Amino acid sequence: MVELDDTDLSILELLAEDSRRPYSEIADKVGVSPPTVSDRVDRLEEVGVIERFTLDIDRSTLRDGVGVLVDVHLQPGFETEVMESLAGAECVEHAFATADGHVVAKATVDETEIHSVLTDAVEIGRIVEYDVRLLIDSAWQPQIDGPDAGVACEECGATVEDDGMTVDIDGQSRQFCSSTCRNAYEEHLETIKQSA
Repeated sequence: MVELDDTDLSILELLAEDSRRPYSEIADKVGVSPPTVSDRVDRLEEVGVIERFTLDIDRSTLRDGVGVLVDVHLQPGFETEVMESLAGAECVEHAFATADGHVVAKATVDETEIHSVLTDAVEIGRIVEYDVRLLIDSAWQPQIDGPDAGVACEECGATVEDDGMTVDIDGQSRQFCSSTCRNAYEEHLETIKQSA
């Protein structure tokens, strides 16, 4: 298992509160040196616990419009491409691809823009249907699990132990508890790609 000790968890909690927090400040709070914080953050990135450092921008404060949740049901195999395309739209804050052929995005748009946002980002023939819902509120609270926290297997969800593996698939690090789970995941991914 990718072991996360109390120091790792404290570092993650502090970064979740403010990802721009200086390593020297983190070091003071957790009782280690700044180079130790840097090494631990590098290791957490390497094993996929930290995927990226980002700004969480509330685009509703920067542009006119309303907050909406867009749920696009797609033809199989286009989820990642459409998610990345929508994520690149200026009005989109977050975009997610789901295993059941949907892409869900949170955006701030003028009520008349939503159709053009979709047609600019998605080839219309790939859309089975879509739904747009008006948002009234949202919250984001990253949770850091307790001292038994570990990385979950991409296939079965079990905790990845010392004999697990990290594999680069389509440019992303994935963790597996066994070669059986890795093979099953890759077979499932290949099936999805072939059905596209």
